[in-house]
Amino acid sequence: MAPATLPSLKDQVALVTGASSGIGAAIARAFGAAGATVAANYRSSQEGAEEVVRDIVAAGGRALALQADVSEEDEVRRLFDATVQAFGRVDIVVANAGIQQDAAFADMTLQQWQRVLDVNLTGQFLCAREAVRRFDAQQADPRISRARGKIICMSSVHEVIPWAGHVNYAASKGGVMLMMKSLAQEVAQRRIRVNGIAPGAIRTDINTEAWATPEAEQKLLKLIPYGRVGDPEDVAAAAVWLASDQSDYVTGTTLMVDGGMSLYPAFRENG
Repeated sequence: MAPATLPSLKDQVALVTGASSGIGAAIARAFGAAGATVAANYRSSQEGAEEVVRDIVAAGGRALALQADVSEEDEVRRLFDATVQAFGRVDIVVANAGIQQDAAFADMTLQQWQRVLDVNLTGQFLCAREAVRRFDAQQADPRISRARGKIICMSSVHEVIPWAGHVNYAASKGGVMLMMKSLAQEVAQRRIRVNGIAPGAIRTDINTEAWATPEAEQKLLKLIPYGRVGDPEDVAAAAVWLASDQSDYVTGTTLMVDGGMSLYPAFRENG
């Protein structure tokens, strides 16, 4: 079977937050392979982001690593300024940066609650708001895309599945979902498309304990009807499609990339 052909993002500039590892790194590499110029944002792992950039450049693309904490308004503005200064414009923004700080609800500190909301929800708000401002200010170019701009909000299956012990994380992702939909409704008439991706269990460093041993993986697979743990490249392929003109009539939608986890597999045997 011939390998799948990626949709084209040729001549577009994409800013991917949290691109130094995991899902963000896979998206940045996939965007580069699809022809986009990539601004790979990181907060602390400069080495990881620069490795992603080297991979994109080695494959013939253009990329730049840019540091910023997406929970800080001034840093987000500087991140977009640096992207535009380097590449002239921005056409695609993937608000991917996110964290977990888990605790039982009664033991969760205000700092744990606030930090997760600051990065996962407020950070996406700041990036999406700045993206809309930049899209509105720059000249649309129908030669490269039918849309004026594209925003992809990285969510989680836990925007719909409750998650005991992770209340701050689930609350942040539920907020991302309705922020994304409300924003999509507001800006669609300006030909700005806003969508979300909700990954399920993906093999990344943040959840290594959940899949690293055969015993852990078998326990996890009980929650995944499709029978395998996802790879970052599964999410990256979805992001490329949502950023491309192949999905031009899609806005305000969350694409579940979860092997069926959000289908509540415990009910397969009638509950």
